[in-house]
Amino acid sequence: MSREATNLLYLVTIVTFVLALRFLSNPATARRGNQIGAIGMLVAIVVTFAQNAVVSYWEIAVGMVIGGAFGAVAARKVRMTAMPQMVALFNGVGGGAAALISLAEFHNLAPDPGTLKTDISTSIMLSAIIGSISFAGSMIAFAKLQELIGGRPIVYPLQQVTNALLFAAVVAAGIAIAAGAEQQWLIWALVLGSLLFGVLFVLPIGGADMPVVISLLNAFTGLAAAATGFELENNVLIVSGMLVGASGTMLTILMGRAMNRSIANVLFGAFGQVAPSAAAAAAAGSSDGQVRSASAEDVAVMLAYAHKVVFVPGYGMAVAQAQHDVRALADLLESRGVEVSYAIHPVAGRMPGHMNVLLAEANVPYPQLKEMDDANNEFSRTDVVLVIGANDVVNPDARSNQGSPIYGMPILNVDQSQQVVVLKRSMNPGFAGIENPLFLNPKTVMLFGDAKESVEKLASSVKAV
Repeated sequence: MSREATNLLYLVTIVTFVLALRFLSNPATARRGNQIGAIGMLVAIVVTFAQNAVVSYWEIAVGMVIGGAFGAVAARKVRMTAMPQMVALFNGVGGGAAALISLAEFHNLAPDPGTLKTDISTSIMLSAIIGSISFAGSMIAFAKLQELIGGRPIVYPLQQVTNALLFAAVVAAGIAIAAGAEQQWLIWALVLGSLLFGVLFVLPIGGADMPVVISLLNAFTGLAAAATGFELENNVLIVSGMLVGASGTMLTILMGRAMNRSIANVLFGAFGQVAPSAAAAAAAGSSDGQVRSASAEDVAVMLAYAHKVVFVPGYGMAVAQAQHDVRALADLLESRGVEVSYAIHPVAGRMPGHMNVLLAEANVPYPQLKEMDDANNEFSRTDVVLVIGANDVVNPDARSNQGSPIYGMPILNVDQSQQVVVLKRSMNPGFAGIENPLFLNPKTVMLFGDAKESVEKLASSVKAV
């Protein structure tokens, strides 16, 4: 295949990736965006094989079959509750692949010290460092989300100093290699140091911040892929990597703004470690109120005679796989003339857009999904808010308790509605481990139990009203 034809087809691939991102920005067209992106990737793979000499097609075919089969089975079998873990895992695999390519390219291009061009060696170092950090960090994020390790920040004395010194050593090794010290042991030390830094980088970050971390690590993987494109002199890899890096960076910034926190605070603030003063304030506040529980029949009466009901989904809904039952309850209320909508907080769940994906799976009409600002404008005229497994995103301490770790974070102001019903298994705090005074508010009643079973009971009771 001629170089002109290759560049033309790569341009087509780049256009499909841009269009895929455009369509992915709206849930109504997201499926089409995935399909367009997949077609573009297929074209890129075919063109790459046609353009370059391949040592062994059967080895590549075996790898593609194994990897493709694993990806297809995992994507179809994974539960929606485990989708954030899968995203973290797949993102880490991308970073790891970039690091492995860097090792292979360094071995092939620099058999003797001093033979590697500076621009190529710099690209190899960047790809190895960023890819290794992304891989190791994503694996820790996966472990936290899977609760293989605790969601609370894991800190130790001189943690930030240790991380800074380790990162400086890794960068120094990269600079030495780019300057001509092209020793195999040195790049292995660089990769191992980057892996260790990736682990230490994510361990101090609390579980509640995992959506931001996953988004940031996704940006890292994109940058590693772009650097790999410079190594391989592959334009489509450069552009696609930069698209992922730019979109991941923008999403990270937007999510930080949604929590009213800087990215530095997310990464280095050890969010989730409740200071003694904050814990004391929460304990003092909890003694002023009383938890009121209600039966499904009582809540059903409230819902059936309401004019406006707002559902606030959280991770508890994902755990219970209750999104279809919530949609059925909403349809039942609408048939009785009740106005129904869904209030979506930007960081609800454990990955960006988690609640949107769940509700789209249940075919909830997209116009009923209200972003935080729009939803907050409607709570004052809402009769009943049904909070399904959400905790931190409806915690009023974010507005009033300066000792709270989430103070200043924009929340859904559900306490401004007439009545609040919270569906929870127990009074245990959420993933971030922060107490919520909303549960003690006189407007609030608790409906304890599995979210799916509770919603089913509510639907049956509404029918009987």
